[in-house]
This record gives sequence, C-alpha cells and structure tokens, in this order.
Amino acid sequence: MIVGMIVPALLGVLTWTFLEYVIHRWMGHDRRFQKTPFGREHVRHHIEGNYFAPTWKKLLVAAAVTGLLAVPATLLVGATPGIAYVVGLMLFYGVYEVSHRRDHTHPGFGPYGRWARRHHFHHHFVDGRSNHGVTSPLWDLVFGTYQKVGIIKVPQQLCMTWLRDPVTEDVRSEYAATFVLRKRPAAAVAADSSSSRRPCASSDHAAQT
Repeated sequence: MIVGMIVPALLGVLTWTFLEYVIHRWMGHDRRFQKTPFGREHVRHHIEGNYFAPTWKKLLVAAAVTGLLAVPATLLVGATPGIAYVVGLMLFYGVYEVSHRRDHTHPGFGPYGRWARRHHFHHHFVDGRSNHGVTSPLWDLVFGTYQKVGIIKVPQQLCMTWLRDPVTEDVRSEYAATFVLRKRPAAAVAADSSSSRRPCASSDHAAQT
C-alpha cells in the first residue's frame, strides 16, 4: 500500500521536473511562444528581475491542472496511485514556486541553496539558453543545455537585495567568489539623470508617436 503510493508520487515529482524544464525552455524562451500569457509574464520576469506573476493566477492554473490530471490518472492506474501521482506532481510544483521566489529574495542555505542560486542566475545573467531547470539540472543534462557556472556578472539595476552589501553597495564578501556587479556605464547613468530632470520627456515622446 505504502509503496503503491510512494512510487507514483515520486513519478509525479519527476514529471514536474520535466514540465518545469519544458515550460521554461520553450514557453518562456522560444520566440514562437513569447506572446502567450506565460511568455509575456516570463519576459517581464527577466527584464525586471523581482517580478513574479500574481499568486492568484498560479493557484488558478494549479487547480485547473489538478482537475484535468486527477480523472485520467485514476482511470488509468486506479484511485490510490493516480491520486498519489497527481499529489506528488502538484506538491513539487509548489516546491518549485517557493524555491524560485526565494532564489531571488533570500540567500541560499546549505550546499543545495547556494547551488540553486548559482545555477539559476547563470541562466538570468550569463546565458538565457542554458540552465533552464530551477530545482534540478537533470533535464539540462539530458538535453545538453547545462552549463558549468563561473563568475556571474549581475547588472547593477537587477542586483538581488540579498547579494548587495548595503554599506559598500557592492557584492557581499561571502558571495564575491561567484558574483560581481556589472555597473552601468557612466553615459547611461548621466542619460537617466538628464531624463529625470525632464518630467515631460515621456509624454512628449508619446505625443510624437
């Protein structure tokens, strides 16, 4: 009985890691899908760094997927293993959501937490075609998109709060072996400063277009 629940639940976990990779790699980064609701949300996440789709949207999708999977799963393999499979998949989806958000908002705890941040921010700031897995490198290894992490240059405007030293405004010393700040060119900073002194600049541009 217990084995009959554990095995399908673990298969559900494995299924989520595969879906996590597929959704991220193709729906998030393939140009053909970037105008879909998920594609637009994902592009915004990369541009803003600390943006995440609203929780209510994710809960609605999770509820819909659970409902869609529960009936065929129970019909195919029986009630107990079918429900265990769906529960394993959706619970690990929840683990993914929490892990991903904490990658951006909190420093890593333990070897896995530190690995997860290096792996994920290599994807964000070094090569968006690599390291699509967030919770595991498994499918990156299978599909050949895994890249070993070196020094990660983080754009100053996208620097995570846990990475920045509030006193020096640079990378905290404990992360300096992996992360460095890629500071904005002086010309760009000056341009932004000039724009901020022209409050009508954006409306002038809109009027011209």
